[in-house]
Amino acid sequence: MGILSGNPKNEPMHYGEIYSVWQCSMVAKGAVSCYQAFMNHAGDKDLKKILDDLLDQAKLEIKECDALLTENGIAPAPTLPERPPVKLEDIPAGARFTDPGIAAKVAADTALGLVAASQTMGQSIREDIGALFAKYHATKTALGVRILQLTKEKGWLIPPPLQVKRPDAE
Repeated sequence: MGILSGNPKNEPMHYGEIYSVWQCSMVAKGAVSCYQAFMNHAGDKDLKKILDDLLDQAKLEIKECDALLTENGIAPAPTLPERPPVKLEDIPAGARFTDPGIAAKVAADTALGLVAASQTMGQSIREDIGALFAKYHATKTALGVRILQLTKEKGWLIPPPLQVKRPDAE
């Protein structure tokens, strides 16, 4: 098998893996900036806990993806500046993100993250990269379930049209 045998960490990354790892890092850096702002806007303590966990996950993805890129001679995307904490009361009502809006946005982000992680797992020929994104997928799945449960409990979920009564089959 040549260069693709032995320890996967010694194998070269192909262009799809490079781009996916770089993109994951870049998206996570954007998420950190966005979720830090959401922390300033959120009023619900349960939502803040999920945001805190999402921030921790994004920071882990940045650390691991940037290390993988650097080890392979690829420059990671630049990091965005930290957002300072702001008191909720200091944000004007018309400029404030609402808790239901924040929950909907992080739910959508998490769903997109699942798709991206699946795609990276499927295209990877290095086992370590596939396993790394399988780990991200599992974590995003658990976070997604928590977000769904929160939105249901708080009455924030806006479901798509539901088929309550099925038409009679003739």
